[in-house]
Amino acid sequence: IERLYSTSSDLNEHGQYAYYGRVAGTLITGNEDGAKHCSMNILYSLQHLGYLIPPQADAAWLGEAGPGPSYLDPGSGGPENDFTNRNTTFMTWNLLHAARMLKDAGGIPAHGNQRSEWEAGCRFDYPNPERR
Repeated sequence: IERLYSTSSDLNEHGQYAYYGRVAGTLITGNEDGAKHCSMNILYSLQHLGYLIPPQADAAWLGEAGPGPSYLDPGSGGPENDFTNRNTTFMTWNLLHAARMLKDAGGIPAHGNQRSEWEAGCRFDYPNPERR
């Protein structure tokens, strides 16, 4: 995420931040709890950069707490875990659907979110508050 932040001020061809028009999700694996916390942090960071986050954009597999087999290790139960397989499938399809919707719509409309226009004084139909 820090590497993404290093180019977060770049703009796309519409004058929006560079990551507009992209979708993101998270897939977490491990042998301890914390997948939801990791996903919350990662998904928030990605939307803050401009990524579109569809519904159910996270999935996880958690093994037994403490030392133990990893997802693909024999006997881990990872590949057979219905909860993980269902959530990964739903996440994947939702990411694909969101990407298709963005592509078909030509991305996120540019009105109201162009940094260069804001810096030039445009307030996108919002009244100037100087006469409050």
